[in-house]
Amino acid sequence: MLLDGLPPNANPKQIGAKLNEIANKARTAGDYREIGNQYGFQLLVKTELPKDNSTLERVNRFFITGEGNIKYTYNNGLMAKDPETAAMNFLRALEKLPGFVKQEQEKIAEIQKDLPILQEVVNGTWAKESRLSDLKTELAAVERKIQLSITPETKQDASEQAEKQNEAPKVQESIIRTKGVHSPRGVL
Repeated sequence: MLLDGLPPNANPKQIGAKLNEIANKARTAGDYREIGNQYGFQLLVKTELPKDNSTLERVNRFFITGEGNIKYTYNNGLMAKDPETAAMNFLRALEKLPGFVKQEQEKIAEIQKDLPILQEVVNGTWAKESRLSDLKTELAAVERKIQLSITPETKQDASEQAEKQNEAPKVQESIIRTKGVHSPRGVL
């Protein structure tokens, strides 16, 4: 492991002490800052503020990242206080990689099983598309028949209403005309 500010032949106690010093003093303002490398992986630190902002206590989290810019941690990125344990932090994060690789390979294998079916669905045509088109045509024909059967009745209803309206004034006229007629008393 090569840490910035330490000689290449530093022992685990020196490495752990330096990591604890970084954990106590680093202030990255939420950005990732490179602090060294190990086996071609970058070692990073990031200063985080608590989400509830109830205290001003900052937490430094440590990450190891490779080519894919995927960041791995051990112990949720927190550094152990013991120098020898702290020196092993990044190695333990790397030890988790085979398990991650296996999980991803299982996911890929599962997805590849479904791939031919999904490609068939995407590239194929819907088998019932012609049936749906026929049903839509049939529906349109039935709707036209319904409209045609309703329309004459509506015209008849309208003519009947007009006739009733014409009759209503005649009834009113007869009432008005009869008002002026006097019948003799005693005749009923």
